[in-house]
Amino acid sequence: MYDYLIVGAGLYGAVFAQQAKERGKTALVIDKRPHIAGNVYTEPVAGIHVHRYGAHIFHTNDRAVWDYVNRFADFNRFTNSPVANYKGELYSLPFNMYTFNRMWGVTTPAQAAAEIDRQRRDSGITQPRNLEEQAISLVGRDIYEKLVKGYTEKQWGRPCAELPAFIIRRLPVRLTFDNNYFNALYQGIPLGGYTRLVERMLAGVEVRLGVDYLQDRPALDALAHTTVYTGPIDAFYAYRFGPLEYRSVRFETELLDVPNFQGNAAVNYTDRDTPWTRIIEHKWFQFGKDDDGNDIPQTVISREYSSEWKAGDEPYYPVNDGKNAALYARYKALADGETRTVFGGRLGEYKYYDMDQVIAAALKKAEEELG
Repeated sequence: MYDYLIVGAGLYGAVFAQQAKERGKTALVIDKRPHIAGNVYTEPVAGIHVHRYGAHIFHTNDRAVWDYVNRFADFNRFTNSPVANYKGELYSLPFNMYTFNRMWGVTTPAQAAAEIDRQRRDSGITQPRNLEEQAISLVGRDIYEKLVKGYTEKQWGRPCAELPAFIIRRLPVRLTFDNNYFNALYQGIPLGGYTRLVERMLAGVEVRLGVDYLQDRPALDALAHTTVYTGPIDAFYAYRFGPLEYRSVRFETELLDVPNFQGNAAVNYTDRDTPWTRIIEHKWFQFGKDDDGNDIPQTVISREYSSEWKAGDEPYYPVNDGKNAALYARYKALADGETRTVFGGRLGEYKYYDMDQVIAAALKKAEEELG
């Protein structure tokens, strides 16, 4: 018997397994995929660490989490400064003085603030009721129409007027020339990629890949005293109350025989007509260098297409509206009654987590379980 069966070799499962081993407990980690690291998995292509499941930039203000991940990897100084492309016009993200100058020709913070305030007043919005009204009240109608509306509707597959305001409430808006999107105290990419980071977390822990927990649940549960489950909570209960809704993402990845495709790690395409939401050029997460510091003559790009989740797709973003919140509450009530199963992570808790939040949640749960 193992002390813990951990379902999922992503960040949550890897952190819990590492903490269990550190406290002298035995753990078996299983994953239905043929690789570890879940959605942060990076694979080497032509000397480039390609983020197979979308760009992951580590950022946190939590010193304890930062110290923890630095036990397993050194991080570079990468700062996320995406660019917005609206029908060939390029703008800085987050919205800052470069954006306002390009949009309106203003050159001072006072001019930018006055223009945003004028557009807010002209809209007549006093109490934003949805994402559209929230965005207009934050940045004005011009920026909303060019840089928010099309991108957001592609990402969520719904009109902005039908999306809740909270999705965009923390939109970075700065009356400075600061291009740092996250503005976190600690930020970077692990040298050698995320797969190496997770590999080091799982050192000394037994891992079995290509194992589908839900296909052989009784036999696998019998291997351990407690199961830590990081898969979809609705799938765990065989969709008893119906499936929870997610947004999924499809990637088209190409190796190109050029040294530089777009000059930046991330370019968002904000018009509604461009079918992809953004293009990631993976080499720039490591400043165009391989692990030995050499320039890489080729490049790898990924176009991202957002879609409604359906069976067989990878669930990415929970649709946190009232209907899904009520449905999740029913599943959580069942989960709270389990005595031998712990639910965690983005899918197990039906909650959008940044990477640092996943790690903090796993460390907290490990402390509760393991003491």
